[in-house]
Amino acid sequence: MRRALARLLKVPALRMMSRDALLTMDPERAHALTLGALKAGLVAADGTADPKQLNLCLAGIDLSNPVGMAAGFDKNGEVFKPLGRLGFGFCEVGTVTPRPQTGNPKPRLFRIMSARAVINRMGFNNEGHKAVLERLKAGKADRKPLVPVGVNVGANKDSEDFVADYVSGVKAFSCVATYFTINISSPNTPGLRSLQEKDPLKRLLEECLAARAGQKRQPPIFLKISPDMNEAQMDEMAQVLLANEPDGLIVSNTTLSRPGVDGLSHAKETGGLSGMPIFERATIQLARMRLQLGPDMPIIGVGGIH
Repeated sequence: MRRALARLLKVPALRMMSRDALLTMDPERAHALTLGALKAGLVAADGTADPKQLNLCLAGIDLSNPVGMAAGFDKNGEVFKPLGRLGFGFCEVGTVTPRPQTGNPKPRLFRIMSARAVINRMGFNNEGHKAVLERLKAGKADRKPLVPVGVNVGANKDSEDFVADYVSGVKAFSCVATYFTINISSPNTPGLRSLQEKDPLKRLLEECLAARAGQKRQPPIFLKISPDMNEAQMDEMAQVLLANEPDGLIVSNTTLSRPGVDGLSHAKETGGLSGMPIFERATIQLARMRLQLGPDMPIIGVGGIH
């Protein structure tokens, strides 16, 4: 049955039917079913190798192509291998916090179909360091081909020390992560974005880099930032980044603004907006940080990619 369904899903018309069916469901249920299909091997890949023209090296990481799956889809490290087989050049799991947490009350994920957008206020729902680490170790141990797998680390909502939670993540996953993402830009954990300010950011980078230096494996560290900073805030952040030198930057997370969705259904829901409406904002922020940081620091762009 599994093989038969896999063959059927190669047929374009049936693939479209399954997509249409998912879009009639509650978004979070559709997400869970998609994860289930990936885990069961019901989503087919064509097995075609990427042309060499797409190969690149980013912060010392060899990628077969530059398009990755951002964090938020595979929160608990369940489907990074199937995603690699579908053709992504790399995958990022998480956001993972030291302790499991359920996240914000449901509903917390909303489609804005006409704008090709989503608003979420998930709240770092995940199974915690221990469970995700066990999955990543198991995935690497079976020796099947793997794409690079980044680990996006965050802080528990009720933590007394956000920085300590990030340090804990670096220590926990250094043995398996291809790279780290230090996610201080989610709008759905109160107080988290304050870590983008000069002094907290300096402490965060210093302690995370020091924690990595004490590990046997020392994966690159990327910092993921918000698209909602003004130019003065970005100037200040650039100074801290140049002084403390993480391995790269990820621009950007979801936005609290509502470009292109005013008046549409669900547009007034609280949370971060993603999808096509943030492409311009995210790209402008990326360009500004590139000008500030110079040509050498690797930057991964996120936002509005379809």
